[in-house]
Amino acid sequence: MSSSSDLIADRRFAWAKAYAEEGDHAAAADLLAQVAERVPGWAPGWAALGEARERSGDPAGARDAWARAADLDPAGALGAGAHLARLDGRTPGALPGAYVRALFDDYAPRFDRHLVEALDYRGPAVLRDAIGRAAPGRGFARALDLGCGTGLMGLALRGLAERIDGVDLSPAMAKRARETGAYAEVAASPLEDALAAVPAGALDLITAADVLVYLGDLAPVLAAAARALQPGGLVAFTVQSLAGGEGYALGPDMRFGHAPAYVEATLREAGFARLLLEAASTRRERGAPVPGLVAVAERRRTVNRPG
Repeated sequence: MSSSSDLIADRRFAWAKAYAEEGDHAAAADLLAQVAERVPGWAPGWAALGEARERSGDPAGARDAWARAADLDPAGALGAGAHLARLDGRTPGALPGAYVRALFDDYAPRFDRHLVEALDYRGPAVLRDAIGRAAPGRGFARALDLGCGTGLMGLALRGLAERIDGVDLSPAMAKRARETGAYAEVAASPLEDALAAVPAGALDLITAADVLVYLGDLAPVLAAAARALQPGGLVAFTVQSLAGGEGYALGPDMRFGHAPAYVEATLREAGFARLLLEAASTRRERGAPVPGLVAVAERRRTVNRPG
């Protein structure tokens, strides 16, 4: 997080962060309101104030703060526009690429430790197990790991695929993935661009462990995956599940939840036959499993295309 260039504001911002970590969001909001008053042109201060106000039960105040952050951050690196949409009851199709890139560039140095120690993360193990049950005994010639992060999924795929390539929107994450030695190549680019660069039918496995939670509309990426896969190739991924709803929705955690019926229908429309779709949790938050889904589907011989 950049400095506000105001020493007093920076100190109050740090104190507010400490209050928020202790769960006292009202106290954090009070301090952050002072920060916003001292440095009204500093977008991160308004963004933090929006989060603190929402968590302290002030959605109207949160919306005002997020609106100020959005005006000051037109590139969308703070995700303010997505927060506004959610608070207004609207659902964006995806989170801004600038937001996801900034989030994971910042997260990269502590990613593995935080996932394993704080969140009890097991996404790659869940996905590897699901692939094994959906296609027992099967091996793969060329796999692409979407949103490869620091390379945990690539390591989990060892022995299952002869060649594994990775792609991640965050250059810092892509660098960490290369260092594992699990991938033949790792690109730092949007998922859709990486899939478009693959010759049609060149892959026989595509994985995405806890990546599609940053996309609401899964149709574009699944259509691109179908084009890149050979007939009979597999796509395997995890998402958070949307309880009691239809389609998809953006939650307060800035991750999308997807309804099982939506996942199945979107796979079918993209040209896949479902092999496995079941409830699975890949991590814990506040001591409780986060409800999710794991899916494995096979690219059909004939892919339905619009028009």
